[in-house]
Amino acid sequence: MVLATTPSRRRLTGPERCRRKFLRFYPGGFRDPSYLELERGYKAAAHDRWADELGRAELRSLIRTGEVAEAAQRAVRIESRTNLLFSFEKMALRDAVKSRAGAQVFATGLYDLLHGPGGLPNRFDRWIEAVASLPRRQTRVLTWPVVTVFGFIAQPDTHMYLKPTVTKLAAAAYGFDFVYRAQPNWETYASVVAFAGQVIREQRSLRPRDMIDGQGFIWVQGSDEY
Repeated sequence: MVLATTPSRRRLTGPERCRRKFLRFYPGGFRDPSYLELERGYKAAAHDRWADELGRAELRSLIRTGEVAEAAQRAVRIESRTNLLFSFEKMALRDAVKSRAGAQVFATGLYDLLHGPGGLPNRFDRWIEAVASLPRRQTRVLTWPVVTVFGFIAQPDTHMYLKPTVTKLAAAAYGFDFVYRAQPNWETYASVVAFAGQVIREQRSLRPRDMIDGQGFIWVQGSDEY
């Protein structure tokens, strides 16, 4: 007598396991009402406010007329309505742009990152230098979240936001070879942008729009909240 055997189940790939986890929380994918409320909505609202208050022409005008403090305060105010930075990072950033010198470095460096000459690698390196030179009191300003949050809010089609611990956990779960160094640098930033881009391509059936959705997917994989 021949015994019947049960076909072995195919082992899921990292992207498939991560997709299943995301859909457990948000069955409607990136258009799920709960996802829009909890993950995407406030980030998209921050981007809309940025476009209204600090678009390219407006930011350039503020810098040219010497209103760098106003430009810096608008950027900090827009970010403050999100929960992307820790409270100590928000406080350190506010302190760093209180002086005119700090606001000048921040505003001109930010314009250069978003709209300056040259390729993104050079612009990002210059932005790191600008943030590193900001005045500081106790808490350092040069962290991955601070360095990446403003590009992410301003240009989510291009820029990605990096929370190191969450991203490392998510990359391991997904099977992405994330290149990470604690000190902000272009290689790590290029790696997280590539990670988000891969997620957007491979999870296209969930209808992602931009890096906000890439970041939302990554957050679900690596955050303690999930």
